[in-house]
Amino acid sequence: MSRVLEDAASRAVAQNPRRWLVDLVLLGALWGASFLFMRIAAPEFGALPAAAVRVGIATLFLLPLLLARGHGPTLARHWKVTMLIGVFNSGIPFALFCFALLTINTGLAAVLNATVPMFGALVAWAWFKDRPDASRIAGLVIGFAGVAMLASRSAGLHSDAGGHDAMWAVLACLGACVSYGISASASRRFLGGIPPLATATGSQIGATLVLAFPAIWLWPAQMPSVRAWLALVALGVACTGLAYILFFRLIEHAGPARALTVTFLVPVFAVLYGTVFLGESVTQWMLICAAVIVCGVALSTGIVRLRRPVTAL
Repeated sequence: MSRVLEDAASRAVAQNPRRWLVDLVLLGALWGASFLFMRIAAPEFGALPAAAVRVGIATLFLLPLLLARGHGPTLARHWKVTMLIGVFNSGIPFALFCFALLTINTGLAAVLNATVPMFGALVAWAWFKDRPDASRIAGLVIGFAGVAMLASRSAGLHSDAGGHDAMWAVLACLGACVSYGISASASRRFLGGIPPLATATGSQIGATLVLAFPAIWLWPAQMPSVRAWLALVALGVACTGLAYILFFRLIEHAGPARALTVTFLVPVFAVLYGTVFLGESVTQWMLICAAVIVCGVALSTGIVRLRRPVTAL
């Protein structure tokens, strides 16, 4: 099935080679902006309420599109699995990143988010026995070494945060990445043949239902500002609803392997937004660690492979 998808994507790329590049850059810009908007909204809403409002808005955006496309019956048949996967694909990671961004800046969180493909490879290895080759194992080692380097220093902390807070923030980001990896393998196992729009909508509904009660319980005593509300609207509509549609269109036009390269663009945009709009600083150490992590991701996902040395005969 994946081979057929890649062949169809190759033909689409050959017919219109620039369209998927535009989609790729737009998706990187949207997902990079999600860290900016979470950083604005989370301090006023709290981590769980901010995540709940985000997926709730995304649900309200996607559900009419789903019904207009006639996929309502499909969602009704597969509601259990799509909603359960939504807990791991949206509910848990969104809440964990909102929590982390109370302590660390957007660039650091986005760099850690770039480890998602590595965790995805590990989960697939454990679940489907997809044993990685030597090149991918080397990538996993390099990538996690970059994470360890990044976590060993306090670069990327807010001025009032301490080392203990940083540890919990980094662990929250990595927990979110593990959750993404689990959802990817679960989607591969249970969601084959289901229209992407039905999967996206069902996942957001599931995340909304799971986060609704904790969000009500932890709702802030003081009403958040208009700025924070607008940040969550942008998160729900642009960075979640539109981004899902764009992502699945990218897979259709360019294939899963090319779509995965958006991982490299997200930290670039996140750092840019954080520097321009929030005045966050980027240290040399963060850039070095980011480069190590990107190399690890490229190897662990098979985008780049180590070449065997040529031996003389």
